[in-house]
Amino acid sequence: MARHNELGAWGEKVAREYLLTQGYAIGGENTRIGNYEIDFIAMKGDRIVFVEVKTRSTDYVDPLEAVDSRKRARLVRAADEYIRSMNIRLEPQFDIITVVGSPEKYEIEHFPDAFFPPLRSY
Repeated sequence: MARHNELGAWGEKVAREYLLTQGYAIGGENTRIGNYEIDFIAMKGDRIVFVEVKTRSTDYVDPLEAVDSRKRARLVRAADEYIRSMNIRLEPQFDIITVVGSPEKYEIEHFPDAFFPPLRSY
């Protein structure tokens, strides 16, 4: 596995453990919907939560900036497709978790409701 893939897998493991300690019930990991992969699909209270995890070895580049408007739009489309296909009647929430560092020393930051999907007209 390439180094960046190992780093990403490690970051997702850290994020998973964090979500569980915060009371999230994880229902899906690395769920593929079309050409997009959702890192975590979880439940918290009366919401279905779609979580994007970004991992970096240093804070030279803010991992939060990697979730740009294009990536957010793709996540929203994938979540919409998931919600429709599973006939889910819960309010969606979009979270971002950033993990910066290495297994020896790292920082994790959680941004609940990191962004809101654009309103759709039907």
